[in-house]
Amino acid sequence: MNQKKDAFAEKEMGKPADYSLIRKLAPFASPYKGMMLFSLLLILVTTVLEMAAPYITKEAIDRYIVPVATGRSEEEGGRHLSFSLEEGHVNDIVAKHPQVFAIDFPEATITYEDMQRLPSGDIHRLRQDDIRGVGRAAVLLLIIVFLNFISTFVQVRLMELTAQKIMHDLRLKLFSHMQGLSLHFYNKNPVGRLVTRVTNDIGNMHEMLTSVVIFVVKDMFLILGITIVLFVIDWKLAMGVYAVFPAVFYAAWRFAGTAREAYRTLRIKIAEINSRFSETIGGIHILQLFRQVNNNYQAFKKINHEHYRAGMRQVTVFALFMPVIELMSSVALAVVIFYGGSRIIGGRLSLGELVIFISYVRMFFRPIRDIAEKYNITQNALSSAERILLVLEEKDRLPEPDAASSLPVPGRIETLSAENIWFSYSPDEPVLKGVSFDIRAGSTLAVVGPTGAGKTSLINLLLRFYDPDSGTIRINQTDVRLFNSSELRGRMAIVAQDPFLFSGSIKTNIFPPGEGTSTPDEGQIDRILTQSQCKKIINRLPDGINTDLNERGGMLSSGQRQLISIARALAINPEIIIFDEATSYVDSETEASIQTALLHLMAERTAIIIAHRLSTAKIADCILVMHNGKIIESGTHDELIRAGGFYYRLVEAQA
Repeated sequence: MNQKKDAFAEKEMGKPADYSLIRKLAPFASPYKGMMLFSLLLILVTTVLEMAAPYITKEAIDRYIVPVATGRSEEEGGRHLSFSLEEGHVNDIVAKHPQVFAIDFPEATITYEDMQRLPSGDIHRLRQDDIRGVGRAAVLLLIIVFLNFISTFVQVRLMELTAQKIMHDLRLKLFSHMQGLSLHFYNKNPVGRLVTRVTNDIGNMHEMLTSVVIFVVKDMFLILGITIVLFVIDWKLAMGVYAVFPAVFYAAWRFAGTAREAYRTLRIKIAEINSRFSETIGGIHILQLFRQVNNNYQAFKKINHEHYRAGMRQVTVFALFMPVIELMSSVALAVVIFYGGSRIIGGRLSLGELVIFISYVRMFFRPIRDIAEKYNITQNALSSAERILLVLEEKDRLPEPDAASSLPVPGRIETLSAENIWFSYSPDEPVLKGVSFDIRAGSTLAVVGPTGAGKTSLINLLLRFYDPDSGTIRINQTDVRLFNSSELRGRMAIVAQDPFLFSGSIKTNIFPPGEGTSTPDEGQIDRILTQSQCKKIINRLPDGINTDLNERGGMLSSGQRQLISIARALAINPEIIIFDEATSYVDSETEASIQTALLHLMAERTAIIIAHRLSTAKIADCILVMHNGKIIESGTHDELIRAGGFYYRLVEAQA
């Protein structure tokens, strides 16, 4: 049970501040700060345009629709409209209806109540300037809407481009960093978890950049601008509206803390689900064979239920927060209508000013209502950022010499030696104990022993996938840690017991393209395929060497994959070739083909053979016999047979 928990459970994390995560991610945005600044400028323009629409409505009401008369004092009561007697059509209408107009040259004033008693044609003639003013306001509103559309379109495209570039760089950085980590890291991290980092978590970061960052900045501009305008228009009414805000901010603060924890749990459970699913797909035949499908289903069901519970906690918080904000919005509007309406009745506030208050209050609560959605996205993204940064800050990699102290790999590897090697995967559980040997260029070394003796671990050290806990591995009497590991591995090749083939054509598996790799000609291809015994296999395939393989080369048999891996090793022309149980999974006929291919591969090369089938070990110049992490015997095949020891008993057992 502990092993299963360690395999799928995510690492427990602290509670870093959001600004800390953003600060660590800032270098990825730095190359695109010019684009981001221009996008922010467009946001400012968009915000101003959005705020202008209610203000134009207010001006249209107060100037043209319900204008306040300047010719009468407030004490005279009522609401009036004033017209200039210098205009001919006004004089005509006043002459027709002198009883409803108050003359105070050069103006004539009429109350709203008396205006309604006039014929509609006369009303239209009297207010034709107001009608034109309303038309100008409508045209101005259309222009603002159009400009707002253009600026929003450009800003969204620009920010989307910026976000895509940042995520492109972040994904490449993460992928590159992960490729450089040691095998220790991959031993303790399931594949599904790492896939989640590069796919889902990066996607969440992209959503935050495109949906949150811009809207947060826009909402800040909007809230600040609305606050200023409301206080300028009527600071007393504005104070009444803002009296409800402490309750709003308290609700938002409580929501933030609860939602953060729910989203952290969601990210953890998604990674665990991916890990479990990945292992299930990889081992489905074993699950079905050993009738473990139901047990595996129950384990997946438990993880899935925990994900469901975390999701429901997040939904519950969201469902509670939104009605609270709607309630506060309604309270603020009630304050505006009651207090603002009384001030209109008292003549201390115009109808347009009340309308703009209502519009701005609704606009003000829109970004606050968006907090729930945007905060959901933000917390989801920040939870992903924590996990991404956890990988990026991972230091589990083999130490490499710096450029000044790095030594070039010798032109020819004359000797390969191990001196008193101790190694363990877990503390206090050594798998290699004081291993020492020497092998000279052109010779063959065989390593034999029962399963668990430490043979494969020794190969991992020779290829420098790991460094020994103590002792030294040397090439030409120089510690291999002084060489660049990539250059060192370029001089070696391995044919593993279960070769890994990539999806793609057989040709790209044998002759992978890359820096410093020349394109082979037809003669080279034919020679390598012939020596590796691959020609018969490839000739039977419909597209020959260009046949596409599925994942891990599953369409080929184990022996065919072995032969292709031998061809791949021949193609790089290594100095040291390693065979790790190269004939352990094949039949006798295929083994003969593999043995022939191995002889071609071993010709004039230093070879290290690890085998359970001791027929391969017979050809070695020296055989190391390992048991429980130690070398207990060494010598040629004949010498070890004559000694009658552990090796002799292994041969007898196989016979």
